[in-house]
Amino acid sequence: MHFSSFGLKPEIIQAVDRLGFEGTTPIQEQAIPRMLAGNTDIIGLAQTGTGKTAAYGLPLIQLVDFASPALQGLIVCPTRELCLQITGDLKLFARFFPHSRIVSVYGGADIRQQIVEVKKGVQIIVATPGRLLDLVRRKAVRLDGVAIAILDEADEMLNMGFQEDIDAILEQTPADKRTWLFSATMPKAAAKIADTYMTRPVTISAGSPNRTADNIAHACYVVKEKDRYAALKRLIDYTPDIFGLIFCRTRLETQTVADKLMKDGYNAEPLHGDLSQMQRDQVMKKFRERTLQLLVATDVAARGLDVDDITHVINYNLPDEPERYTHRCGRTARAGKSGESVVLVNTKEVRRVTELETQSGIRFEYRKIPSGRAVCEKQLYAMVERFISTDVNTEEIDPYLPPVLETLSGLSKEELIRRFVSVEFNRFLDYYRGAEDINAKVKKRITKADKAERRVAGNTQRFFINVGRLDKLKEGAIVRLVCDSSGISSSKVGRIELKREFSFFDVEKSVAKRVLHSLKGVKLDGRKVQVKFAEKEKKAKKKYHTAVA
Repeated sequence: MHFSSFGLKPEIIQAVDRLGFEGTTPIQEQAIPRMLAGNTDIIGLAQTGTGKTAAYGLPLIQLVDFASPALQGLIVCPTRELCLQITGDLKLFARFFPHSRIVSVYGGADIRQQIVEVKKGVQIIVATPGRLLDLVRRKAVRLDGVAIAILDEADEMLNMGFQEDIDAILEQTPADKRTWLFSATMPKAAAKIADTYMTRPVTISAGSPNRTADNIAHACYVVKEKDRYAALKRLIDYTPDIFGLIFCRTRLETQTVADKLMKDGYNAEPLHGDLSQMQRDQVMKKFRERTLQLLVATDVAARGLDVDDITHVINYNLPDEPERYTHRCGRTARAGKSGESVVLVNTKEVRRVTELETQSGIRFEYRKIPSGRAVCEKQLYAMVERFISTDVNTEEIDPYLPPVLETLSGLSKEELIRRFVSVEFNRFLDYYRGAEDINAKVKKRITKADKAERRVAGNTQRFFINVGRLDKLKEGAIVRLVCDSSGISSSKVGRIELKREFSFFDVEKSVAKRVLHSLKGVKLDGRKVQVKFAEKEKKAKKKYHTAVA
C-alpha cells in the first residue's frame, strides 16, 4: 500500500517520496486511517523498527495547522536520543510546509537556548518528561492548547520511573485532546495511563505485544562467568563484518567492556549516562556513519537508537526485565531486514533464558563458542575476500611498482602470499594459539520444538533446498519460508539440517505435497531457490556437487 491511499496532503506525499518510502508497514496501515478519521484515542502496540514514528508522525503533520504559531502537538519520549531522532523524522515529514516549527527539548542541553527556541513559536514539541516539566514550571511552555498528545515508548518511560511526570504533564493538557500511546509492550502501568487519560481508546497491534520480530535469529552461548569477556571477543572475531551493539547492565560495566575492547584493538566506544551530551552526540555520529564498528551501551542510553543495518545485538548481560530484551533486539532487523540477537549467560542464568523464552514467545538456539582454529579460518577467508575485492587504480599505482617488484622478485608466489597474509593474520594466530574450549556444559532442554520434532519423527518427508550456511541461512528462515508459502503450522516442520551449500528439512508426510507445490519458484531474500523431495543424503550431496561442477 502506498501512503497516497490515505488521503494525506500533497506536501506530505512529496516528503515521503523524497525519503524513498516504497510502501507502508502493518502498524502504519492500521494507525494512519484511524488517526485521520476523527477524534479517536489510539493505543498502538508494535515492535521497534516497524515504522511507529511515521505511523503517528504523518497524521500529526496532516492535522497540525502550520499557519498558526501556537503549540498543537506534543510528543513525550524517554531519552534524548529518541527525542532527537523523532524530531529529525518529523522535520523531514514537514519539510514542504514553509512555516513548520518543530522543536526538541531534553535534559543535558542548555535550557536557556531551548526556551529561546520555544518562544520563537512552535507547533510541535518533542520532549523528555523531566525537561518538559521544567519548562512548564518556568512558564516557558503552556500545554493548554495541545490538541494531540503522543506518548512514544510509554512502557520504557514507566520502567524509568516517569509515572508521576507523565501524570503531571497530561493533567495540564486539555481534556478533549486526542491521546495516542505507542509502545512495544503493554505493562499494567501503561494500561492505567490509558484508563485515566484516554477516552474509549482503540487498540491496534502489529504483531503480538512483548514479542520480537520474526526476522531476528536468537542465539545463546553458555560460558563460565570468568570467560564472559573472552567469549565476547571470540564471537566478534568470528564475525569479521560485524556492525554491532553490545548491551551491558550498568554504566560501570559498559565503560569497562568498552575500555577492554579498545585496548585490545577493536573499533569500539561506550554510550552511557555518565558521558556529556557532546560526547554522546559524537559517539552516535560515528556509529550512524559506520566509522564506529561496535557500540557498547546501557539500555537507557541506547533507547530510541535508530541506526540502519545493525547486524548483531550482543547481550553481554541479560536485562533485568524481559520487556527490555524485546527493545534491545529491536535495534537490529529493522525495516524488514534480518539480524541476530546474541545472549551470553553463565550456567546459573540458563534458567532465566528459559523464562525469557516463555514470556517473549521466542526460541533461542543454543550454540557453541567457536574454537580458536575456527576463528582463525574465518578471519583468513575474510581477509582474502577483502584482498580480492579491493579496487586497483592501475594508472596511479604503476609508477610506484618497479622498485617493489624488484625487491619481491626473489620470492615465489606461495611465499609472497604467506608474507602478505601474515602481516595482518599473525596477531590472530598468536592470540588463539592453544586456545581452550570455553563452552560451559549445560543440560539439554526439551523445548516445544523438540517435542514437535519427536511428534513428526518417523512420519516425515525430507526436502532438499539449494542454500546453506554459505548463504547465511538460518533455521528460522526455512521455517518462515515453508509456513508462509504453504500456510502450514510450524509444528508440522521437523528436523532442519544446515549444510555449507545446501540444506535439508522435514515436514509431516500429510502436508508434503502441499509444501512441494507451494515452494515451486519460491524466492528467499530475493533469490530464486530450488526445493524438492530429498533423495538419500549421500545421493543428494553427490548430485548437487555434480551439478555445480
